[in-house]
Amino acid sequence: MHFEVLPAMALFVFVASVTPGPNNTMLLASGVNFGYKQTLPHLAGISAGHFILLMAVGNGLEAVFNIYPVTYQAMKIIGVSYLMYLAVKIIRSNTLESDQTKQARPLSFIGGAAFQWVNPKAWMMSIGFFSTYMPEESSMTFVTLSCLMFSLINFPTISLWAGLGTKMVHYLQNIRLRTMFNWMMALLLIISMIPAFLI
Repeated sequence: MHFEVLPAMALFVFVASVTPGPNNTMLLASGVNFGYKQTLPHLAGISAGHFILLMAVGNGLEAVFNIYPVTYQAMKIIGVSYLMYLAVKIIRSNTLESDQTKQARPLSFIGGAAFQWVNPKAWMMSIGFFSTYMPEESSMTFVTLSCLMFSLINFPTISLWAGLGTKMVHYLQNIRLRTMFNWMMALLLIISMIPAFLI
């Protein structure tokens, strides 16, 4: 069953999950603006969406990019467009301002899951996970167990970012500071896409 590769796979998952990227940037901002409880659907959506993406890549979806490279380029363009939209949402998510409270909402479960399909870091993590560590002729059972392991490590790891956001709330009670924080998170979200255009 190739269980000897699982420790190396687990280490890869932890490092890839805990490092900054679009998901973690959004979770940090959501933790600050909405709290951990309201961010849970977003968290669960990331985990579920990435699990489905992993299963698809593990079963050969990467071959589509090799045969039709334009599909990957299209995915990056869609991803950047959606990230710009999410960056605007972060800027407008200042719940300290009464006129924003009604329209400011954290990303939903569906939104978090759907974003994984246009998130270049999620694709790079998934492709790297399988191309580097997956033994040849792995069974469907091993692929599924590997994807489950990925999700079980990924969920608590990315939760740290939402938790960190909730701890920062105490220092961001001033409207001006909260607004500056949201603008900074929106900018970092856009910057986090730059590596996708270098590959």
